[in-house]
Amino acid sequence: MSVITATTEEYLETIYKLQKKRGVARTSDIVDTLKVVPGTVTNTVKRLEREGYITHTPYRGVTLTEKGHKIAIQVIRKHRLSERLLTDLLHLEWDKVHDAACKLEHSIIDEIIKPLEKALNHPKTCPHGNPIPTKCGAIIEEKSKCLTKLKEKDQGIIVKITEEEPKLLSHLKMLGLIPGVLIEVLKKSPSDGSIILKVGNNHRVIDYETSSVIYVKQTKRKRERSHGKKKNERN
Repeated sequence: MSVITATTEEYLETIYKLQKKRGVARTSDIVDTLKVVPGTVTNTVKRLEREGYITHTPYRGVTLTEKGHKIAIQVIRKHRLSERLLTDLLHLEWDKVHDAACKLEHSIIDEIIKPLEKALNHPKTCPHGNPIPTKCGAIIEEKSKCLTKLKEKDQGIIVKITEEEPKLLSHLKMLGLIPGVLIEVLKKSPSDGSIILKVGNNHRVIDYETSSVIYVKQTKRKRERSHGKKKNERN
């Protein structure tokens, strides 16, 4: 049985995320995500296919086999628990833990996961709201929708941020757009997809790309209920 290296884990985790987002992981996207040269990706993809972790379809891309999927899910489990460890116990900043967790995840052995979960009080999500897979590999998602799907005057509570690039997270933190925060869509631009949001007492403008990684649990508008109540009082 071959040893599962940190490189193998990193590739399978990346392929999982790309496949979930786009249905397939193109080699060019793997290059961009991992920031490695195309030749390295090509050679690694061939090795992973030989070892039974992936299936590579020429001119289309890469998908995980059942064997590769199981490993990818466990790596993501370790990554998100690592992020919780760094924020909850070591008190690192919310927007700075992703890169550190990428390194830490490969060092966590299976024997310490259970006591780590206990120490963290069995968290269900990472600090960015993404679900932590269970021991059996199940992923329990809270019902939510992409911010881009909300209409003007819709309200919602931010559930998760699906991209964890540090600069993006730092930007969202500065804007106050973090899980648990109530937002309202004030205006959507049909020309470029930008959105004006109400966040607390502030108005924030974000572009379409940024709003596409924010998922919210839509809530009923208090304004509508108040308006209806006043209307009934007048009648």
